[in-house]
Amino acid sequence: MKKIQLIIILSTIFHLSFQIPKPLYKKVVKEIKTVFKTNQFSLHKIKISKEQKNNLKINTTTLFKIQNKNQLLGYAYVDKANSKVDKFDYLILLNTKLVILKTKILIYREDYGNEISSKRWLKQFIGLKTTDKIEYNINIDGISGATISAKSMTHAVAKALKKLQKLQKNNTL
Repeated sequence: MKKIQLIIILSTIFHLSFQIPKPLYKKVVKEIKTVFKTNQFSLHKIKISKEQKNNLKINTTTLFKIQNKNQLLGYAYVDKANSKVDKFDYLILLNTKLVILKTKILIYREDYGNEISSKRWLKQFIGLKTTDKIEYNINIDGISGATISAKSMTHAVAKALKKLQKLQKNNTL
């Protein structure tokens, strides 16, 4: 059993080594294990046509299927969003119906605004679907001292869900 887990982990690392930077990859794996309650999974980049890449401004290193053997567990969306001066890396984990199970700030690079990393604030995104309208200070609360980053994360999640909705309509997922 441990041999199989090692093979799965090594093959996943090999496939993702040029896609997700190592510090992010470790955090992504940890979150997937926690949310999907499994140590046995693999990540597969979703093949997206050049036309879809251009129209949706999505790249193949952003969106992954999470699978256990041949069973689809869900999706992982890893990307960057703007903060005041720099960018931060974030993760969105979704189930097979594209409902958000978890959002996580993977790396935050600013001195201020790190409050968006709090589990309490990020819980607001859990349960949101591709059909939901997401707006800062409407259905997503703001954070004093992290206004720019909170707006940016809200916008990033809304944009990601819209892209996923289009990919789903085109039977790409």
